[in-house]
Amino acid sequence: MAYVDGFLIPVPTENKEKYIAFSKKWTQHFKEWGALSIYECWGEDVPPGKLTSFPLAVDLSEDETVVFSWTVWPDKPTRDAAWKKIQEFPEPDEIPFDGKRMIFGGFEPVHVVE
Repeated sequence: MAYVDGFLIPVPTENKEKYIAFSKKWTQHFKEWGALSIYECWGEDVPPGKLTSFPLAVDLSEDETVVFSWTVWPDKPTRDAAWKKIQEFPEPDEIPFDGKRMIFGGFEPVHVVE
């Protein structure tokens, strides 16, 4: 059964092109290691909330944009093997976002409509 990784990432708005380049480099590896599809989505209509919201979740500042991203894997073992390879890579020279405020997790699909 498919497995999905999901991410919320606060990215300085001025780093949009740097983020896209960073993403293209890493998602290429994800595809090589078995990812079926990868979506990197730049926030466009992401309202602030009072109790919950994407901006609140990542402590978004005024000069940042939320990125919503997910990767679909064929199964959890493929995903786990890919993440092991990612963790073996040297740290990138430049990460165009604050990784301490990135939210991520793995999910088992329970209902899919294509």
